[in-house]
Amino acid sequence: MRWLAVIAFLAAGSAASQTPAEDAERAAVRLSDARLALDAASTRSDRVSALTETVQAYEDGLAALRDGLRRAAIRQRTLEADLEARSEEVARLLGVLQTMGRAPAPILLLHPSGPTGTARSGMMLADVTPALQDKVTALRTQLDELAVLQSLQTDALSVLEDGLAGAQMARAALSDAIADRTDLPRRFADDPVQTALLLAGSETLAAFASGLAEANATSGPDASTIKGAIPLPVDGRVIRAFEEPDAAGIARPGVLIATRPRALVTTPVSATIRYAGPLLDYGNVIVLEPATEVLWVIAGLAEVFGEAGQIIPDGTPVGLMGGEVTGAQGILTESAQGFAETRSETLYLEVRDRQSAVNPAEWFVLP
Repeated sequence: MRWLAVIAFLAAGSAASQTPAEDAERAAVRLSDARLALDAASTRSDRVSALTETVQAYEDGLAALRDGLRRAAIRQRTLEADLEARSEEVARLLGVLQTMGRAPAPILLLHPSGPTGTARSGMMLADVTPALQDKVTALRTQLDELAVLQSLQTDALSVLEDGLAGAQMARAALSDAIADRTDLPRRFADDPVQTALLLAGSETLAAFASGLAEANATSGPDASTIKGAIPLPVDGRVIRAFEEPDAAGIARPGVLIATRPRALVTTPVSATIRYAGPLLDYGNVIVLEPATEVLWVIAGLAEVFGEAGQIIPDGTPVGLMGGEVTGAQGILTESAQGFAETRSETLYLEVRDRQSAVNPAEWFVLP
């Protein structure tokens, strides 16, 4: 379990910031728990839930490890620069220690001026020794920390390779488990012909969403009681606000969220899937109905999970982001240069209430 050991070291040994270390420790615990759950999931009905937890634990653990390696590289450079700047002081300190180590004890207690000089030199030595010891202790601590950081960099490649491979296998297993799932209730039966006609007759997302709102308007889940306190469906940060124009001057009635490549997207509340598939120029889209006459349009996915009509509980995966995951050697190179993890993929989130677009901030907590 070298993966957990390295994360545990980062959690215990980081002096730069306790918050990333605490995150790393939590990620290690989640990863361990998820692996245990995964081992027992093959014969249980909650295999999708267990695999979802595993994928999220890998994502959290890899993110924490990347951050820890970056901070470790910065700390290593700081130590090396400090030791280099104090090279003369360190050399003198080592010289004193070597001289004291070679001199016989009786000689250290004698002084050419006789007993009085010996007494005075003894008192001076008593005053100097604690300060000398403090310097020795500080130097030893720095050298020990530097050795640990160098060892961490050496071992990180195989740890990252194992973590990236495990995350890939977990995502593949999750996709298979969702495809085999038969236990979800259905609010209505999907009508491929009606959906195809709606797609063909809709030139805008607004038109498509309006058509969906008019069809199958029976009651379902209701998340309106927690409106305004719902987390985003993916771990990310908003980079374009509601109706904020992009570089081309185009304003969309939704928000754009930057996230990691191959990040897992889940529904934060129970909802009905109204549509899942390609839509206009939005790429793969999933449309969720968390409350009557309310639609969440989630666009920009590489893969979508689920079928129209299914009622899915909170935490259910609805898709995966695209992009290329940086390899282990690339992560090490970026970390060594002090670069933070990049969020190169973007997810579009639009909320429609009674056929009108509203600010997603009315429903979601936007970081």
